[in-house]
Amino acid sequence: MSTGLKGGAPAGQLPEIENMRVAIVAAEWNGHVTSRLTEGALEVLEKAGFDMEENVSVFHVPGAVELTFAASQLIEASLFDAVIVFGCVIRGGTPHFDYVCQSVTQGITGLNADCDIPVIFGVLTVDTEQDALDRAGGPLGNKGAEAAEAAIKMVDFKRKVEEL
Repeated sequence: MSTGLKGGAPAGQLPEIENMRVAIVAAEWNGHVTSRLTEGALEVLEKAGFDMEENVSVFHVPGAVELTFAASQLIEASLFDAVIVFGCVIRGGTPHFDYVCQSVTQGITGLNADCDIPVIFGVLTVDTEQDALDRAGGPLGNKGAEAAEAAIKMVDFKRKVEEL
């Protein structure tokens, strides 16, 4: 059975992609975590050969809830092939955690369902600050780097689908 999509990088390797513009939006709330996620993404994009000044733009918003609006505005601008959003929501003693997580998850999911540009979900939703640090360059890797890899793969996927 044929998948219809031809080519692509072997599993575990990033596809080579040309002329891809990426926007990264990072929440300022828990900025000591989101900055590490952003750094991880930027490292991957640079290693993949992106012209960092021409093809990568970084924006900041106050918190995780604002990520959806920012991503929506960047999609409407039609300047980018992918948008990556970074946030960090740490569980506390109130239901606020649940509301914020639900809001940003539904918002980004809606954009992915309704728009033609992939929005990569890089929002950590964790129980403790240490859980976040472990995932932002700590012993569990850097989810920011993984988000950049996902962006490259999704733009490659989209371009292949457009060629069908």
